[in-house]
Amino acid sequence: MSVKFGTSGLRGLVTAMTPDLITAHVQAFLAACDTGGVLCVGRDLRPSSPRIAGDVITAARAMGTRVIDCGELPTPALALAAQAVGGGAVMVTGSHIPADRNGLKFYVRTGEISKADEAAILSRLDAPHGAAHPGTLETDKGANDRYIARFVAAFGPGALAGQRIGLYAHSAVGRDALARILTDLGAEVIELGRSDDFIPLDTEAVDPEVRVQIAEWVKTHGLHALVSTDGDSDRPLLADETGRVIPGDILGQITAETLGAEVIATPISSNSGVTMKGFRDARLTRIGSPYVIAAMEAATGRVVGYEANGGFLLGFEAQGPAGSLAPLMTRDCTLPILTVLYAGRKEGIAVRVAQEPPVVTVADRLQEVDQAKSHALLETWQNDPAARAAFLEPLGKQEQRMDLTDGLRMELTDGDVIHIRPSGNAPELRLYIETRDPVSAENLLSQALRRLRQTL
Repeated sequence: MSVKFGTSGLRGLVTAMTPDLITAHVQAFLAACDTGGVLCVGRDLRPSSPRIAGDVITAARAMGTRVIDCGELPTPALALAAQAVGGGAVMVTGSHIPADRNGLKFYVRTGEISKADEAAILSRLDAPHGAAHPGTLETDKGANDRYIARFVAAFGPGALAGQRIGLYAHSAVGRDALARILTDLGAEVIELGRSDDFIPLDTEAVDPEVRVQIAEWVKTHGLHALVSTDGDSDRPLLADETGRVIPGDILGQITAETLGAEVIATPISSNSGVTMKGFRDARLTRIGSPYVIAAMEAATGRVVGYEANGGFLLGFEAQGPAGSLAPLMTRDCTLPILTVLYAGRKEGIAVRVAQEPPVVTVADRLQEVDQAKSHALLETWQNDPAARAAFLEPLGKQEQRMDLTDGLRMELTDGDVIHIRPSGNAPELRLYIETRDPVSAENLLSQALRRLRQTL
């Protein structure tokens, strides 16, 4: 994968992320976007992240920018730290992609960069930058602690008393912070699967072997739930007392309802059950947090956003069981995890999830698929109904309506949905399935994935 820059940030092979390339993007960002002259820098646990973070800091200081090194911490904790000082931020992370790749996530003073910010940065890449005097460098060792305190104050010390919760720690940068939060809320935490090697866990498309391991852990340890996050800890994973992984968009639906949200912004790939829940407005967007944020900013009232990967954005001051939660307009893994754990603490998470509309979504991906090839395939299908019909025919499906909001979403005559979309920041072709029950969803997912492989 060549280095790519977009609203998800800068991503590419570590070998291609040279100091010169990082300097060009960081300095263009600082020149084009509003950071208030302050930049908070954080990183995940990939082997390459310390070096890249050092390059970011050097580039920013050369611009005369005041830099605050926040060290290793979750992306939402970095966003919270930047919000507190009225500055911007750069998170060194490749999120869920493998360790041979890495990336940068950019934040302006108001939150994640927008599509307009992206264009402004690209326009300044070749411009000379620099300052007469280097910016100062400070260290913030308390950013993690403030992030932890945010949730302990909102939920209260006894919120999860009596709960036995597994924590799949792997190589997530937020593993220790999440363990502290759960413990401080009264839960008994059983740490599992900690790794010194980076593990690219994708919470939106959890590998089958990982699902089996999670179910075994839940049964073996008698857990009420198991939780985890992706590499930079802005996307949640939660399994119920049966060991079943709960889709991220279902976590979002439950969290939104529990917090008393009025308006929901979520990508079109999310579970359509949200439109059946009685919210004042449910706005379906293109896939990606910039589109979700844009929809949130255009709304009024108690607005939240979430993605199919579970990352939750809080757009109003909400009330937890014990205290308030200030808005945080970036993907957060901790709020949906805690809210659903709390909602299911008496009767169980499975019972709470069963109260949601009877719509089941599942997702998977084909990896190492050249993005040009993916786009060419979808362009052909978009313009050729016969080609779409030929793809669907072995599945026993017929198309009723096509939606091109983001990728190719085929709504079928039996009510099912097949949605195919190239990833915007990785060489992957994503597949989303929606049906009315878990068995048919998994069956259609495996069959459609097989057809995609054959077609490619």
